[in-house]
Amino acid sequence: MSRSENECLYGGSAGGGKSDALLAEATRQVHIPTYRGIIFRRTYPQLKKLIDRSYQIYTRAFPQAKYNSGTHTWVFPSGAKIYLANMNRESDKYNYQGQDYEYIAFDELTQFTEDQYIYMLSRNRPNGPNTRCYMRATANPGGIGHGWVKQRFLTPAPPMTRITEDVSFVDDKGNLITKTTSRIFIPSNVFDNKELLKNDPTYLARLAMLPEKDRNALLYGDWDSFDGQVFTEWINDSKHYKDGKYTHVIEPFKVPPHWLIYRGFDFGYAKPFSVGWYAVDTEGKIYRIREYYGCTGNANEGLKITPQEIAKNIKEIEDTDENLKGKNIIGVADPSIFDRSRGESVADMMASHPYYVTWSKGDNTRIAGKMQFHYRFAFDSDGESMFQVFNTCKHFIRTIPLLIYDEHKVEDIDTEMEDHIYDECRYVLMTNPISPRQNLMKPCRIMPGDPLNQLGSKV
Repeated sequence: MSRSENECLYGGSAGGGKSDALLAEATRQVHIPTYRGIIFRRTYPQLKKLIDRSYQIYTRAFPQAKYNSGTHTWVFPSGAKIYLANMNRESDKYNYQGQDYEYIAFDELTQFTEDQYIYMLSRNRPNGPNTRCYMRATANPGGIGHGWVKQRFLTPAPPMTRITEDVSFVDDKGNLITKTTSRIFIPSNVFDNKELLKNDPTYLARLAMLPEKDRNALLYGDWDSFDGQVFTEWINDSKHYKDGKYTHVIEPFKVPPHWLIYRGFDFGYAKPFSVGWYAVDTEGKIYRIREYYGCTGNANEGLKITPQEIAKNIKEIEDTDENLKGKNIIGVADPSIFDRSRGESVADMMASHPYYVTWSKGDNTRIAGKMQFHYRFAFDSDGESMFQVFNTCKHFIRTIPLLIYDEHKVEDIDTEMEDHIYDECRYVLMTNPISPRQNLMKPCRIMPGDPLNQLGSKV
């Protein structure tokens, strides 16, 4: 609560007192008459719990504060206000156009979209003098926003490490102005919440009894484990497993010349395109060895380059990469690139002179394709899987573990997510299908010093 960064995310395990922290922090400037704060939950039923908790906190700390149930607003003796609001639909963010708030908070940020959060950054400005403007948020791993929240707050730096970013713009006089913004991730740990553990001694045991992924997310705040995750078999643990077992991410190696090489492709223009290269060994195991991902760096935003430009860059990669140079590469792509109903197809453009990048139609059967990921990600009793990826394929490693199930098509993934690499890889896997494999064995990765060890026989 005392951090000076512009943005803070307090998150991780369940039971860390995150919502209380947001409610309490909102009162820091209520002695200033012009101060306005707002705290969001995604839906009204979720907000109702926050409202109930605000009664317990605010009426004790500020006996003269009044709550308006019609507008969900706390009014303090100075005239300062704290609003409790929900932002369910994407368009709800425009309800706050023209509004100013010194303090903006999101409870369970992973339930919101990045656009909703970024839009509210523009509303974080003063209503009067002598106030401070800043953003705060809480989150557990999981939800539709898991990927962008992790990318914004966790990927750039370790927890408790300030992330700074210089932002430049030209003012109305033509001067170039540079400002530095900052943000940080503060881990939430249930073991720090002594009052909760005192009042409910069995709470830790209940969390420890959850399935592995849920337990890792809610007990330890593991951002590689979360509810709704499609590929729960995924393990990126090359630091602990140098021999390449029990991990899907490995160091690059020189591919033997007799192995088959495949190239997968999912076309995108406004959305990212994805090209991936795969080596298949003599046992049928697949390795993702190279990638070319057409993303601007903003979430799910494409480079908007032509098929010819993509083909040109593919040709340059295959002419220079030591594992690809001189190889007979088998291209497999989304069947939609062969559509000629509106003129020359994407496949035709890429196959034209001087690039000659050719493709065959991939099998777009969605559920069967998803199952091929499960079969290949599964570990046998020796810790071997049938799919691994070079650690240089950063976008595969970033996007595949974040995929979640569709709420309406419960056996399929949510196609609103960044699924372009998934689709491109799926075409290659369906070209090389394998029989079902079960995940027979997983390593126990409770390390010395892990809080779970402190529970001992109580668990």
